[in-house]
Amino acid sequence: MRLTLARVGRPPSLLHHHAPFPRRRSPPRQQVRCYASFQTGGTTFRVFNSRTKWLQKERAASDPALSREADYLKDEVAMRVCERLLDIKRHFPRALDLGANSCNIARALTRDNPDPELPSSPPLASRITSLVAAESSPALLHRDADLPFNAQLRLERHVLPAPSPSPADGGVSGGSDDAEVPLPFETDSFDLVLSSLSLHWINDLPGMLGEINRVLKPDAPFIGAMLGGDTLFELRTSLQLAEQERRGGISPHVSPLADVRDVGGLLGRAGFQMLTVDVEDIVVDYPDSFALMQDLQAMGEGNAVLGREMGGLGRDVLLAADAIYRAMHGNEDGSVPATFRIIHMIGWKESENQPKPLPRGSGEVNLKDILEKK
Repeated sequence: MRLTLARVGRPPSLLHHHAPFPRRRSPPRQQVRCYASFQTGGTTFRVFNSRTKWLQKERAASDPALSREADYLKDEVAMRVCERLLDIKRHFPRALDLGANSCNIARALTRDNPDPELPSSPPLASRITSLVAAESSPALLHRDADLPFNAQLRLERHVLPAPSPSPADGGVSGGSDDAEVPLPFETDSFDLVLSSLSLHWINDLPGMLGEINRVLKPDAPFIGAMLGGDTLFELRTSLQLAEQERRGGISPHVSPLADVRDVGGLLGRAGFQMLTVDVEDIVVDYPDSFALMQDLQAMGEGNAVLGREMGGLGRDVLLAADAIYRAMHGNEDGSVPATFRIIHMIGWKESENQPKPLPRGSGEVNLKDILEKK
């Protein structure tokens, strides 16, 4: 899908669908994010400074008007996450929105006519009795508490513990400043867990998936979406080449992200069954790379990697990066595209009533015979 943005401060419009795997110009070699094994009380390898990410969200929410204008990506992905509920024909008495941001999931649930095959379909909020929106940034969580969608569903906002200040900003393994796990909810307490564009900032992703599995009731689904893979490869390439040219070296300015090949294994390791993992790209057009970086800051999606260079980039590097961006990835109309790769995942908590695969060798029909008849 391609979103077109005329200028920062002006809301984008949804124009046309983009191919799931778009044509790209020489994507850079990706650094696959490393994960710790899910073990109770084990050591977590820290990639992100969670305190920095919390502060970025708080600062973004301090300007509600600008923050709302930059919510187009989160609103779009939240809508696509909720659309996956159309294939699950059941009612959910109690649901959790984990990493709720500004309650984008709640807004998507109250959208009219969510089913394209039924023009008069009721909002998906009618299938959820109560929704708990959990987020560590109170300013972001309560940003839209006075908007009309709050009256269209039973919404409870829950502020998660904020990360404590870190004595140093160096990448180390061991002690963590995160308040990521465990989740402050009872075991088997939710009929559904949703998460949209929050899990890519979790250091202990295996542990968090294990916690999601714990708070779900048996035979209850988890539906999530996170940034991954080649997200912002255009910006990454341009900044690396510009820094190499102007400064003779590079530093991380775009966060490492999970690869789609990792997600299925992590879900299975966390105890989920009947897994579904798929990928789609959303391409957003910006007038220049400066508009892209301004919107990322307004989204609260700035770089939070441990060991990152503190302070802003020099003007010469930014101008060189914008020129490289246009030369390598620019559109014919002068705008520049930014690719956001979305990894969607669905997993079910194990239950005795779930369908089970038949034992190996118990089949009575040879697939080869069926294929030869066609």
